[in-house]
Amino acid sequence: MLSKIISEKNIDEVRHLLNNAENVAIVTHISPDGDAVGSSVALAHFLISMKKKPIVIVPNCFPVFFNWLSGTQDIIVYEDHHEETKKAIADAQLIFCLDFNSIDRIDGIAPYVRQSEAKKILVDHHVNPAEFCDVVISHPSISSTSELIFRLICRLGCFPNITKECAEAIYMGMMTDTGNFSYNSMQPEIYQIISELLMKGIDKDAIYRCIYNTYSVNRMRLMGYCLNRKMKIYPEQKTAVIALTLEEQQRFDCQVGDTDGFVNLPLSIEGVDVSVLVREDIKKIKLSFRSQGTFPVNKMAAMFRGGGHLNAAGGESYQPMRKTLWKLENMIKNRRDFEQTTEEQI
Repeated sequence: MLSKIISEKNIDEVRHLLNNAENVAIVTHISPDGDAVGSSVALAHFLISMKKKPIVIVPNCFPVFFNWLSGTQDIIVYEDHHEETKKAIADAQLIFCLDFNSIDRIDGIAPYVRQSEAKKILVDHHVNPAEFCDVVISHPSISSTSELIFRLICRLGCFPNITKECAEAIYMGMMTDTGNFSYNSMQPEIYQIISELLMKGIDKDAIYRCIYNTYSVNRMRLMGYCLNRKMKIYPEQKTAVIALTLEEQQRFDCQVGDTDGFVNLPLSIEGVDVSVLVREDIKKIKLSFRSQGTFPVNKMAAMFRGGGHLNAAGGESYQPMRKTLWKLENMIKNRRDFEQTTEEQI
């Protein structure tokens, strides 16, 4: 028996809204990761079993190594299909907002969601959710939004409606948002859920291979380049930084998702417990933070207009790479300030 994390009030509200809606839009954040895609597709499978008509919409394309997942072929990508997105949200009688805590995180989809008169339900595990939904299911202590979707379905009394395809999507989201259960994954109930998903017929080893063992040659060469040429170690601060310019990514024909997991690589080095990947994009610089132990990388991410969890967080910079790295390096050299913040809070 799982603990009842989601309140009875929220369950009753979701049940009522589902009973009165047929067309349901599911939206998730820009640059969709495994949890965003997994939770959205899992919810869509569940809604189909309830005789609803769900449509998953993402702001931009997601990594090709998610394409094996049943249901991804039906996802609408806003950057390629503006009119389809506009129509789907206009027709929606209910909108689920998954895996983001601020409406700005859905980029160009945001104006349509704001204008929609449909009721909106937020399901998310990031801190400090903004007020833009009618029902807010927000639990930062939970490992992933996909886990929350599993809990929501079960609390609705619909565990039998979880098909193998739905279970695969949930597992993919849980696995990728915990680095294959290497962080944010100490709660025993996570493994109870995995046991239930296995009973639905998923092959967790095959899912792992689909996500982590189908990379391109260029991606592997880029990884080697990062470790050999681009990784900088700060021994006294137990921190590593990998910085990639846009030109360097283009040189290796970098595709969406090719740098996923790079931020975790330096954590395999003895004496390194914090890692940062700084990746230049067309309009901004994205920063991914990871840590081991109790160091709060979400505090560092907050200095770059971001946030996240204790061991996994993200931020962004609109300054040039040189200034961004200068700011980051100063933060690293003053790492103790972030550790003291955590101790005071505890």
